[in-house]
Parts: sequence; structure tokens; C-alpha cells
Amino acid sequence: MNPLSRGGMLDRAMELRPWHVIVVGGGCTGIATALDAAARGYRTLLVERGDFTGGTSSRSTKLVHGGVRYLRQGHVQMVYRALRERRRLLRNAPHLVHGLSLIVPAYRWWEGPWYGLGLKAYDALAWRRGLGGSRLLSRRQCLNRLSTLAERGLRGGVLYRDGQFDDARLGWALVRTAANLNCVALNYAEVTGLVESRGAIKGVRVRDRIGGGEWVARGAVVVNATGPFAETVRAMDEPGPGPGAVLSRGAHIVVSSAFLPGASALLVPSTDDGRVLFAIPWHGHVVIGTTDVPVARPSPEPVPSDGEVDYLLDHAGRYLTRRLGREDILSAWAGLRALVPSGTGEDTAALSRDHGVSVSRRGLVTVTGGKWTTCRRVGQDVVDMAADAGGLSPAPSVTANLRLYGYTKRRDLRDPWRVYGSRADDVAGMGDGNPRLGRLMHPGLPYRLGQAAWAARHEMAVRVEDVLARRTRALFLNAKAAVAAAPEVARAMAAELGRDDDWVEAEVRSFRVLAEGFAVG
Repeated sequence: MNPLSRGGMLDRAMELRPWHVIVVGGGCTGIATALDAAARGYRTLLVERGDFTGGTSSRSTKLVHGGVRYLRQGHVQMVYRALRERRRLLRNAPHLVHGLSLIVPAYRWWEGPWYGLGLKAYDALAWRRGLGGSRLLSRRQCLNRLSTLAERGLRGGVLYRDGQFDDARLGWALVRTAANLNCVALNYAEVTGLVESRGAIKGVRVRDRIGGGEWVARGAVVVNATGPFAETVRAMDEPGPGPGAVLSRGAHIVVSSAFLPGASALLVPSTDDGRVLFAIPWHGHVVIGTTDVPVARPSPEPVPSDGEVDYLLDHAGRYLTRRLGREDILSAWAGLRALVPSGTGEDTAALSRDHGVSVSRRGLVTVTGGKWTTCRRVGQDVVDMAADAGGLSPAPSVTANLRLYGYTKRRDLRDPWRVYGSRADDVAGMGDGNPRLGRLMHPGLPYRLGQAAWAARHEMAVRVEDVLARRTRALFLNAKAAVAAAPEVARAMAAELGRDDDWVEAEVRSFRVLAEGFAVG
């Protein structure tokens, strides 16, 4: 059996050998932690109850950035660190991360100079790690780049550069890089309990959610990197109320590129609740986000509220010439952020996106906060603390200059195979011997059935949603088209996985239920 298939990973995960580091949670923080640990030479096991990046980590604003609004809030050191990590991601994964021009429009006389000054400070923090300096634009220059920008009262604007990426595809690149360094990474593996030995947490009980098997994995140290669900795992160690994290929901909507043609993004610097709003070109569509709504309890499949959708439509509509309505929304999604509490009673929009790492009395390491841009550094900090807590031999982090799986300098942003990096030709060739795999999944989607077969064969995809939501981004681009594509995708996967017609029907039904949360109207 292929050791990098899910079946191969399951066999290795169930081996009765002690691990150095066991990481619970396969979002960006957990994956980055597992990669850092494996790269140091520690025997590492990563388990995720769903699919890799199946939660918040696939539902970001698709930006690799320092955070302009965090600079405005005075989090200078956090922005500086994020800009340093932005440069590393651009260098280590150029097939997945690239520069993006963003424009801040000015409609009052003072806005251009004011925003320009703030973005010069942003440039200064980036220093040699920058993607090009910011500059003032005339009214005509703004409209040349954003042809559908509202013209009435427009005085000009400011252009600056940041990074853009595909979050779920970057997540897979991190998983595969870790696997190449002997990390065992297993999706659909749920931790049902912690294992104690001599007064310390030294392992986890795991249940295979696909096949139903259960086993105990023992290790020197266990890391709780479950994001919004960190309190659930922490309570397995120390029942009762804990320090917790503040939960916030962020929603996005996707519309046709006709609403914002071109390669530049729009940044609205101040919404009614003090946030910034982005409208960003992504995979031939436009992503608009985000909101910041406090949440009392985590949900595995959060959905945008009607109020959040209306908020995004309203604020985006103020800056675009074309009217935006619910009927224009192709997909909508929401993710939960687990923020480090400040103790000041601030609303969630004002809380820092920095991270915190703690070690319990019995040695469980828990990490909260963080974001995609800084996940590599978060992983490094977590492993530093975990190695100490688990009594491991010290070893330095090497991920700062580690090229990620698929690394290539192939940088044509119009190339639909670009996210596969060095494997692009192999994926594109999936239809050479089988014309059916060369067909589009759906006329409204930029993906082919060969990508579904590739994901099942080489990327541990075992559910239709793995393919349509994360190995490709079909569900996030056009929910109705993804539902229509599901039967053919299921059949392409079934041929690879040895599944029957009953499996195909069950997977299509399950995916339709999931997709209902992405459809609006």
C-alpha cells in the first residue's frame, strides 16, 4: 500500500511505537507544528478529526499579510513579525503565494495623504522584505485599475502590495512536506481521550472515523492545536472552566469577477464597525469579506448569518458601480477564529491575532490564536515549548528556509495548474489515458475530473467534500456548480478508492447537505 495514501498513513499511525510529539488538530497551526517537529527529527504524529484545513483554515480572506489594521491598533511588533513571515512564505512556496496589488480609495481630501502615510509605515516595517512600495494614485489611475469603483466623489487613492495565497492548497503542501520528513499525518482520526502515565499526559486515544478502529498512541508530549475546539481537548486534561479563548465568526461571500474586473483588490479602510473590508480577485472570482461576530460556542460547520451577508453586500455596494444582491452570491462561508483574550473587554474586532502557548500541570501543550501568515513561527514556538515539556533532546527549528512540497518558480498566475507547483504537468496529464478525466467538473468551474482522481490517489482525499472544498476550491467559488459536479466527482473518486455505487450515492447526499450552508437565497 502507498505509504502516503490514507490507508498507508493509518497503518503507520496504529503502529505500537512511542512518538516524540503528537499533534492534535490539522488546521494551519497544527500542521505547521507537526512540520516543525518532523523537520527537527522528532517522531511526529498528526491527527485531525475531519479533513486537513477542514475548518477555519480553509475559510480565510486568502491574504498573506502583516495586517494594516493591526498597525493602526498599535500592534507594531506583531505586524513586523508577520511581514517577516510573509517574505518567508513567498520564498518557500512561490507556487502558492504571490504578490497582490491592493487599492485604498480616497473620497475625502484628507484620506489620500492619511492612508498614504500609514502605508509608508507599513512599507518601512517590511523594509527589504517588501513587495514594492506604496504610492498615491490619481482618480484616473484608480479607475484604470478598478474600473467598477464608484466614481462619485472619488479623489484618488493609495496602492500598496501584500501577499495572496490559496489556504487549503498551502495546507496540503505543508502536510506533504511534513510527510516527506517522516511525519505521520492522518485525517478523519478523532481524539476521544488523553492517556496519563505517572501523572503526565503521554498519549491520546484515537478513533478512525472512516473505518471505525480505535487505538492508543503514546508519546513524550501532546500538543492541543484544535483552534476553536481547544477548550474541549483541554477539558480532557483539566475538567472545569479554563482560561479559554474568545471565539469570533468571520464571513465571506463570492461573486462574479464582473463586479471587480482586473488583477487589483479593493480595501475599504473603515466600515461601520471599525473593520477593514476586502474585495479580492481569487481563482477568477471575487471574494468579499470579512465580518467579526462574537460566538459563544464552537460549531463544526458555521454558516454566515443573514445579517453578515447583508453587511457585506451593503459595504461592498457603497464602493462599486454595479449593484450587488443576494442573487449575485455564488458561495458564502464562515470560519471561527480562536483569539487570545486580552482581559480588557474589547470587542473581537479589536483583539490581537497573535498567539499564546501554555503548558498544563500534567504537560499538555495548548496553542491558541495565530493566523496563516505567521503559522510557521507559531509552530516553531510551540515545538520549542513542547520539546521542553516532553524532555526531548534540543534541536533547532529549520523551517524558516524550508522549501515546501511542489516548490517551483513557475509563476504564471493565469496557469490553472499553478497550485500544483512541480507536479502541475503530472496532474494536467491525468486525462491523457482517460478522456473522461480530461473533462471539466462543471462548465462554471475551472477544474477537471482528473484533479478529483489525483486527489484520491495522491492527496489523501476520501470524501467528495475533500475534493470539492479543499483539494480544489469548487464549493468556495460556486456552491450550485459544485453540487452539480458532485456525482461525476464521486464516480472518479470511487474508481480510485475501490468504492461502489452505494458509496457514490451516500457521498453525493452528504455533500449536498454541506453545500446548503454555502448557498444564499
